[in-house]
Amino acid sequence: MAPALPRVGRRTVEALLAANAKDLGESSLVLVHGQYASGAPPRFTITLDGEARRVHVRNEASVLGVVAALREHRNAAATSDVLVVTTGVDDEQLGWDVRGRAVRRKTLTVENAEVVLQRFGATGLDPRMYRERWLLEALVEAEPAEDGWPRVGGVLTRDAALRALTAERLGLRAAHGSSGQDGQVTLDADTLLAWSRTPAGPRRFAELNATERAELKKWLAEVAGPAVPVLLSLAEAGLGHDALPLGLLGAALRDPAAQPDTVLALGGLFGQVMPRRSELAVFTDAVEGTLTRWIADARTSHDARLRVVAVLDRADELAEKAGLTPGLTTSRFLPSSFTAQLRRTVAEARRSPAAGEAALADLLGHALAGLRLDQVQAAETAVRVARWLSGPEPAVTSVAAAVRAHVCDWGWVDRALTVLWAGDPDGDLETGRDLRALYEQARERRQRLDQEFARRLAVWAAHATAQHPDGCLVVENVLDTVVRPLAGQAAPLLLVLDGMSSAVAAQLGEETERDGWREIVPRPEPGQAPARLAAVSMLPSVTRVSRASLLAGEAADGGQSTETTGFTAFWKRRRKAASLFHKAAIGGEAGHALSHDLMTALASDAVVGVVLNTIDEALDNGRHGRGTTWSLAEVTHLRELLAAARSYGRPVVLVADHGHVLEHGSRSDTPAPAADGAESARWRTGDVLTEGEIAVHGPRVREGREAVILPWREDIRYTGRRAGYHGGASMAEVTVPVLVLLPAGEEAPKDWVPLPRELSTPGWWRTHVTRDVPQPAAVPADQSVVPSPTRPTAPPESAPATDARPSTRTEAAPPVAESLGSTVVSSEVYAAQKEYVRKAPEAKVVAAVIDALVSAGGTMSPAALAAAISATGRVRRNIEGFVATVQRLLNVEGYPVLGFIDGGHAVKLDVPLLREQFLPKQNAQEMDEAEDGQRGEEKA
Repeated sequence: MAPALPRVGRRTVEALLAANAKDLGESSLVLVHGQYASGAPPRFTITLDGEARRVHVRNEASVLGVVAALREHRNAAATSDVLVVTTGVDDEQLGWDVRGRAVRRKTLTVENAEVVLQRFGATGLDPRMYRERWLLEALVEAEPAEDGWPRVGGVLTRDAALRALTAERLGLRAAHGSSGQDGQVTLDADTLLAWSRTPAGPRRFAELNATERAELKKWLAEVAGPAVPVLLSLAEAGLGHDALPLGLLGAALRDPAAQPDTVLALGGLFGQVMPRRSELAVFTDAVEGTLTRWIADARTSHDARLRVVAVLDRADELAEKAGLTPGLTTSRFLPSSFTAQLRRTVAEARRSPAAGEAALADLLGHALAGLRLDQVQAAETAVRVARWLSGPEPAVTSVAAAVRAHVCDWGWVDRALTVLWAGDPDGDLETGRDLRALYEQARERRQRLDQEFARRLAVWAAHATAQHPDGCLVVENVLDTVVRPLAGQAAPLLLVLDGMSSAVAAQLGEETERDGWREIVPRPEPGQAPARLAAVSMLPSVTRVSRASLLAGEAADGGQSTETTGFTAFWKRRRKAASLFHKAAIGGEAGHALSHDLMTALASDAVVGVVLNTIDEALDNGRHGRGTTWSLAEVTHLRELLAAARSYGRPVVLVADHGHVLEHGSRSDTPAPAADGAESARWRTGDVLTEGEIAVHGPRVREGREAVILPWREDIRYTGRRAGYHGGASMAEVTVPVLVLLPAGEEAPKDWVPLPRELSTPGWWRTHVTRDVPQPAAVPADQSVVPSPTRPTAPPESAPATDARPSTRTEAAPPVAESLGSTVVSSEVYAAQKEYVRKAPEAKVVAAVIDALVSAGGTMSPAALAAAISATGRVRRNIEGFVATVQRLLNVEGYPVLGFIDGGHAVKLDVPLLREQFLPKQNAQEMDEAEDGQRGEEKA
């Protein structure tokens, strides 16, 4: 049997013509030993020596066929056209009559090595390639039709040839267009795993001949990693599209004690491709690494999210079919394992905070935690509420103490309850049941606080006035007490957020800090920690009386005209110009966020007030739905107003006129039966009280002839159902949060101090709760709800480190003989570093920085750090510049001991690295002691 003729393609023909271009001037016939590939173009144009030549290719198996082809060509073709005849007929059979008209007067033999050289524009080939016939044939056959192979201009190495061949065979350029710095396609596990998800990618590999598949698989294992052979074996078996899902399921065999049923089930999914356990482990690691990077992209890209979801849902589908789901509950990637871990977190939180925290740590380690933020928020909130419930029962001792406690602590409980009420965003029934149980337990405790608060409110309201508020900041005194002191430095911008509760204020306060604002508060009395401001609304807590009183600076009632008149009159009495803007006067024309009049006022020296109704209107019409959060962007005009205030150097006061309660299930779908005399959703007149109501009278009551009935239970309403209500006697309605903001880096006015995140956030919200420390059961009426920060004792040359927490469950730090900060600044390494820093801070200040960060767990906000420094008697206005100086002292040889994280909103100290850099002898001694102890145990 005669050997098969070599296959000749268009690129081979072009290479032969280019190599024999000089001879084509005399002859127009080229005889080639081989068979022209079926499907290759029979006619095409090629440029030879700058001239376009038409090429006709014929495949003839006999002498007569060759002669006939030549005769037809001479009769019909142009004189510049070239005839290429591929044939298996020997030269002797063709005779001199035909051969004499052919280039070089003979049949040309295809030398694949020469063709490859010519097509790559190379000056030579890697010697190894001459021994690999399959590679040369594949390179000749696979050359891209449009652009050809890349020109190398030197020796074509084997790796370069295989890289080009792989990219073309697998369709990597078309699928991804990913290339390195040299323009070549990047070949790594990431690229190939992404290729496996393309529609035709795996099929292209499966269609190659066995030799080429085996050789490419072997080479790719060397350059792209040991996971690639498993991937390509799956592609060969028609399972390439499921390679990523199958790789995830391979995690089931990580456990050495995996049941035989698990091995069999996984083997059924992989089929004949089932790799050895070690190979599967490598493949699973590669898949998880790729998906981790994809998930990071999915946080900002919708297309990337769809890609991730498709893979993970398919993995869950395969796991369920194979019965593997129960054994994969600890997987870091499967949606089913995320749901299982979410259920466990909420269930464990019900059991104990510690158990909930451990389960939450596992949940936060799940790769999907960054994509399922609403569910993570629900789990975190469950643990937070469990911490709060585990603490001592809080009590209300006075109206003043209660409103301060609400804005600093209990309002955060309200924020948490809103999240729990919304339930699991994915609607998981088991998770929903546990969230509901936590909600009911916390709601019952909060309701007891509201009941006692209402009782004390009724007593207080009977005699409280603006002149004698009994220790409270009342809403009509906010202008005089809070806003007026700020006007001495720069005219403030007063932003009245109608209906902003303490829970909403907590959210907006966090976001303003991330946006580069710093909250400040009046300097507290000695022994007290700074705390967020809160006022008491007028009664009932409705807009008509509370907002008018706030803006007039005195008890008043009325609408916008009353507010505007009262606002300008208040500031006129204090020799200040003022402007107040409502609704339609705020927004600008096309191309402008804010109106011209408003911007003109902001550019002046006048005090400017703006009333924003977004929150109150959303509660009225339910536009916010079951939303659990409020952001700056969701309050119309708020972000634009903050930006304008920053540009004009104005301090900002965010204040409410009253708070609100949300519709979390009223007693019935109809108004309360005792709604006779109902004037609004949450207040009425009359004489008969029902359970959940309180009668209030006195000078602070501006409706009902100074006597009204107010519900303190949030599930009582006297009108139709809405998203939320106000007017009642609950703390969420009566408490008026007040946030004073400065752009970060600006100097605080005299007698004002920063309120860092550590002091504005309750301990149970952000940290673990220590249960074995005796705690007070009530908040004293004459003290702030926020206790004084505890500080470790230190030697005279070291400043104390502040570890203030606004929770009533703060554990005092034990006394220490010498702080870490003092030890560091006394070290030889620190002394050497100080030589290179001009105008270095005092040692006690640097020690205070170190000790404060150590006490806070290594991370603090810049404002909290500034407060810790000020405790040494040294005030630092530019905290960012100060931290940069301390970095030069502590970051030995560039190692990141100290630095900013979270986009500059937090300072982090790497304590182990600090010890390693500055206390090497101490570390070595500790290691020696540990080794000696271990040897002693071994001898014993």
